[in-house]
Amino acid sequence: MSVDAAATIVPHLPWIIAGGLALGGSAIFGWIHTTRLRIQNGYPLDGAWGQALKPSTDNEAKQRVALLTQENAELRAELGSVKDRLINVERIVTDSGYSLGSEIDALRESARDRTLEHRKDEGNA
Repeated sequence: MSVDAAATIVPHLPWIIAGGLALGGSAIFGWIHTTRLRIQNGYPLDGAWGQALKPSTDNEAKQRVALLTQENAELRAELGSVKDRLINVERIVTDSGYSLGSEIDALRESARDRTLEHRKDEGNA
């Protein structure tokens, strides 16, 4: 390396070192953050050679799968009941072109008429 090349690099040497340290620090921070997210969300941790560190036993994994399978079945059953209820609501809304409101009003009118008839029979109307 010539003296001229060294003279042009030396003034920038602190920036080069700072950039290298920043790059290394961000890589370490990324690794720590990824590991923290894996622990927080229950994903298995891997060792240096790809072996699973956590969950450490197959029994834990089997229990987790059994619990998730049971929860999945419960959620599917609940989703089925919600679908059935939604079908009923859709049928009510689309049936007879929104005449449900008029039918309810007609029932209210007939209930009022019956109470008036009842009061007339008692002589209180």
